[in-house]
Amino acid sequence: MGLNLAGIGVLRPGAISRADADGTGTGRLRATARILAVDDELHVRSMIGATLERQGFDVQLASSGREALDFLDRNTFDLVLTDIVMQDGNGIALLDRIHGQQPQLPVVMVTAIHDISVAIDSMRRGAYDYLLKPFEREHLVSTVKRALDHRQALQDSHNYQQNLEQVVTARTEMLRQAMENLEHSYDVTLEALGDALDLKDSETEGHSKRVTAYTIALARAMGIPPAQIKVIARGAFLHDIGKMAIPDDILRKPGKLTLEEQQVMREHCSRGYHMLRKIPFLSEAAEIVFSHQEHYDGSGYPSGLSGGEIPVGSRIFAIADTLDAITSDRPYRKARSFDAAREEILNYSGTQFDPNVVEVFLKIPNELWHELRSEITGQSKRFSSFDIALPTAPPAN
Repeated sequence: MGLNLAGIGVLRPGAISRADADGTGTGRLRATARILAVDDELHVRSMIGATLERQGFDVQLASSGREALDFLDRNTFDLVLTDIVMQDGNGIALLDRIHGQQPQLPVVMVTAIHDISVAIDSMRRGAYDYLLKPFEREHLVSTVKRALDHRQALQDSHNYQQNLEQVVTARTEMLRQAMENLEHSYDVTLEALGDALDLKDSETEGHSKRVTAYTIALARAMGIPPAQIKVIARGAFLHDIGKMAIPDDILRKPGKLTLEEQQVMREHCSRGYHMLRKIPFLSEAAEIVFSHQEHYDGSGYPSGLSGGEIPVGSRIFAIADTLDAITSDRPYRKARSFDAAREEILNYSGTQFDPNVVEVFLKIPNELWHELRSEITGQSKRFSSFDIALPTAPPAN
């Protein structure tokens, strides 16, 4: 028959596409299927080529495994039909090369060897199907169509997986943006609560924002992860939220509190904790609110915790709180310097304060605290207590 089938990928008049190769017209495949047929017998190659071309396939013929590999290096195929026994080698070796380099390319073994063990070995090595000589043309065509459908199913699955990953990535980004927007809304609400507290306790106006900024800077210097810093910042900002439940005549009393009044004032830790602990995004911050008056040596309140029993956020906050208290005006005294605050904090290291946190604090220059205070009290734009992009403090050694 001696057909001239040269010219890979050239569509001939009447050629059908992969969309119509199975007679369904589903349009799943858009290009003509390209098939490589490998056999060292001319009449077998010619019969395979003529049969498949009449079905509209684009066929390339190879007379040896070496020639087939050359075609595979230079072109793309959708299916390979190969004889097992050939003069220059066997089709099993060709199958191994194809399966190793193009595992999704289906290979149909064509052979006259009627030995089930050979068929089983071929399938184990990755062959899609096994065609025995002599075979009917209809059997050849149906085998080829099944193999092409199999390849298309693999390609569809791969494309679906890729598209699914893209959809998941896009939706994950949308969810992340939504969570960021929700978190921002939460923090705006928290700032409103802090402003309300400042109005109730005018003596410490601005204290919550300043102590939050100091706490964030100190936490960063200690190498606390950003996600944990956000939790600590919220706890620091809301540390006195329980004072909203303290009677005004005690909270605003100008003179010294009686023992009974002091006991009531101390309840603000637990009151604040119970206000926040049932709010999911504030449940961790509530622990800092509850323990922010604990002392490192166990002499604080409300639980008398000591050392590592106190949350690290509370131990950091304790120093930030004292720093702001000493450097702020009070009705009974004027503000003192940051140097005075450093000396006071050092004096109480190991008793009121965690020595490790004190060590890190002392390495931070006063210029940072001045800068933060100026930004909060003398700013022209609104300050966010939850923006952790503060001036970089020197890391702890």
